[in-house]
Amino acid sequence: MLFSHKILLWYAQNKRTLPWRNTKNPYFIWLSEVILQQTKVAQGTPYYLNFIENFPTIQHLASAPQEKVLKLWQGLGYYSRARNLHETAIYITTNLNGNFPETYKELIKLKGIGDYTASAIASICFNAQEAVVDGNVYRVFSRYFGIDIPINSTEGVKYFKKLALKLLDKENTRDYNQGIMEFGAIQCTPKKPNCISCPLNTSCVALEKDIVNTLPIKIKKTKIKTRYFNYIVPLIKGNFTILNQRTKKGIWQGLWQFPLLELPKEASVKEVEKQAASLLKIKKPLQEYNTEPIVHKLSHQHLHTKFWILETTQEVENMIKIEDLEKYPVPVLIADFIKTYKF
Repeated sequence: MLFSHKILLWYAQNKRTLPWRNTKNPYFIWLSEVILQQTKVAQGTPYYLNFIENFPTIQHLASAPQEKVLKLWQGLGYYSRARNLHETAIYITTNLNGNFPETYKELIKLKGIGDYTASAIASICFNAQEAVVDGNVYRVFSRYFGIDIPINSTEGVKYFKKLALKLLDKENTRDYNQGIMEFGAIQCTPKKPNCISCPLNTSCVALEKDIVNTLPIKIKKTKIKTRYFNYIVPLIKGNFTILNQRTKKGIWQGLWQFPLLELPKEASVKEVEKQAASLLKIKKPLQEYNTEPIVHKLSHQHLHTKFWILETTQEVENMIKIEDLEKYPVPVLIADFIKTYKF
């Protein structure tokens, strides 16, 4: 039996019931793929359902304020995905009459849509003969064929894409692509894969050579940057505070946060008070909320964060009611503080 036929048979018997599995609507498929790019299915599904409830069509998404999109995305991380999603929805609605392109060649031109997403939409929605290669596919192929080429190297990306195209089931590309990804997600898992019941176990090179746990190979390229964040949380007359929007490119663009002091290292109370007075033009002592920094880990950065409470009666421009805090899209780090502090 061909490799693709084994995958299709396994998929027919084992596929999960997921809300985007019952549609070929490219808007829904695109939305699900973007959400699941850096997110597990269990975490991503409620977000998907919430999005389609609030934005049942691409036109609804396009006409929504970006802040609402970011607020619904809050907690998923990698917020550039949400910004690109919104911008592309506007582009498709404005320039393509709300109609998704049907070919890989046209899909990949859209902002936020790369090789994998373009292949997924084209094959799942239009049954185009395009091969998907995501983390699950890399893992299945590298183990089954015993491939030790790093999956994040230029050579690896080209090699695995070529292999995926070679193995593609041309008669049922839609189900094969979903099947190979599903196989990696619940059968050939990153840790403790179920090799005993695997339909490919009689011909899996990694299993035969006892190297399942060493594949796939990935080059460690990312250098973790350490940053020191000090958030000043103003309590103005007990009812107001201040939020600033992050407008520069980088992490959390478009989200809101308390006034931030980013310093080169962990600082003393006196140093933070001095900097805070200069930043806010309010000279008041600060209360240290957390004595030990909260280490918030992002993919490329570790944020050593402290919150400082500033009580004052001095009113300032652009202050907001504390009761309105929940209306603003904020990073999880800030959202967690707001929940814990209980203003």
